[in-house]
Order: sequence, then structure tokens, then C-alpha cells
Amino acid sequence: MKISFEKVSFPMRVPFVITGYTFTATDTVRVTLEKDGVQGHGEGVGVYYLGDTADVMLDLLDYAKPDVEQGLSHEDVQKLLPPGGARNALDCAYWDLEAKLSGISVWDRLKLKPKGLKTVYTIGIGSADEMAKCAADYGTYNKLKIKLDGKDPILKLEAIRAVRPDASLIIDVNQGWTLEELKEYAPHCASLGIEMIEQPLKRGADEELAGYRAPLPIGADESCLHADEFDAVADYYDVINIKLDKCGGLTAGLELAKMALKHGKRLMVGNMSGSSLSMAPAYVIGQFCDFIDIDGPLVLARDVENPLFYSTSGVVEVPSGALWG
Repeated sequence: MKISFEKVSFPMRVPFVITGYTFTATDTVRVTLEKDGVQGHGEGVGVYYLGDTADVMLDLLDYAKPDVEQGLSHEDVQKLLPPGGARNALDCAYWDLEAKLSGISVWDRLKLKPKGLKTVYTIGIGSADEMAKCAADYGTYNKLKIKLDGKDPILKLEAIRAVRPDASLIIDVNQGWTLEELKEYAPHCASLGIEMIEQPLKRGADEELAGYRAPLPIGADESCLHADEFDAVADYYDVINIKLDKCGGLTAGLELAKMALKHGKRLMVGNMSGSSLSMAPAYVIGQFCDFIDIDGPLVLARDVENPLFYSTSGVVEVPSGALWG
């Protein structure tokens, strides 16, 4: 087995703003595993709010390289590296390589018949007028995800709803509200037909939700990184957002999905704005989800070869074997 990895940067089409951050590019790490002349690929973006940068991922992969090249099993990768972007890239490369070596696709291996998915289009934070214009410009997308912070959130939602009465809307606060703000804003969100509020409170403040009965579903993103954190927050959330960069790969993502579904939770698949190579394994998780957020390539100025196909309505075709899996 041979392993190589490199940093690959994808510029954003326009700056993308969420609570506390503005992104102008996505720095990814691409892993290539090669055996018997066959290559498997995976991509990690990392978790920016945990300091999981491309350089950190490269260092972790350099640490893992001797073990991988000596024949480290796919299962043992889960123990060698911690959850995060490096393990995600390596884990997904193993899945891809094993599919190509065996001639058995990931879908057949998991006994899944893949269905097409319809993704949200994500609108970054701006003024009410700017966000409403973006929602109108993407009028063919009937599922939208709205990034919000504590500055005039209801005004912005009202402006968006005015121009998009047809759209299914979810909102993502990225830890930007207090409990008092959530209690104030949630009834307004419900009256506007918002389907879910994602991560309203700061990671670690989850117990503040104890006893609170929200008028619409509340989702955990930053508050539930992987399966080991599920039990601690399960009582406070209706929806769990699974991101492979948080979990550390498809293997861990499937574990969290199984656990959450067993406990009656609804699922969302999310992304850290990677290329189609990141979205392809996330597409597998999407088969179990009510909320689909795999629009990362749509905000990038360019994509990888053999990319996912996105229709103008947000329908995403099943990944081709030439891309992954």
C-alpha cells in the first residue's frame, strides 16, 4: 500500500459569511491510496472551529503514513487517528480503494439502492435586502438554508419569506444565540414556516435546553461531533447533523446515523464546503436523512474532475464511480 496526500485549495465564488467567520477559500487535504495499480481517493476539509486546519491534517497523515504503508487495516484507522478531517480523508480513501479493488461499489457493499437527493442552497449572512435578493436569485431551489446570527434575524427571515413564499426554509445559527434569544425568536420562526433551527446555542451550553419545548425542531451540529458525544446531548435535540469531517469519515458517520435513528432522532447530512470528492461519501449518509445539505461545490469557483451533477432545482445525481465509491 502506498499513500500520498496534498493540500488543495478551492476559492469561493464570493465570500461566504456565517456567525463569526468569513470564508474566501476552502483548504482541503486530498488523500490517495494505491494498491496493485489501483487508486482510491478521499478529501478532508477539517473543522475550522476546532483548529483542524489543512496543516494539522497533513501532520496527522504524515504520522499515520508508516502504519498505512505497512498494511494498516481500514478498521484500525479508526483507532490510529482522532475524529476530524485527516481521518475523514483517509477513511473515505479506504472505502474508495476497496470498492475499486473488489469491483463491489460502496452501495452494493452497504446493500443500499441509492436514491437521488435534493440539497438545500445555503445563503450566507448579509443585510436583509442582500439575503432576500440571493433567495430570489436562486428561485429554482425550493429548499434553502439560511445562515443567521443575533443581528435582526427575524427581519431577515421575513424579507426572505416575502420573496420566497414557496421555499422550504431551515436556519443555521452556528452557536450565535443565547437561550433567551432562542425563546424570543423561535415562535416567529415557527409562524414563518421555518422547518428547523440548527445549532442555536454555543457548544457546551446544551443543558440550557433542558425543559424547553420549542415550537419547531432544534438541531445539533457543533454540539454533536461524533458518536461518543451523542448520549450527552441526545435529550436536548430533535435533529442530528452528521458531517464526515466532524465524525472522522464515512465509517464513523454510519455509526452515528445508526445510533441516532435508533433513538428516534431525525438526521441531517451537512458539509464543510468541500468539493464533490467530499460530497460523494456524504451522499451515502444522505440516504438516511430528512435534511440534505451537500451544496459545498455550488459555492466554490471550481470543482474536481468527474464532479457531482447538480440540477438547477438542487437535485444531486448519484456519484459516478469515476468520482468515488
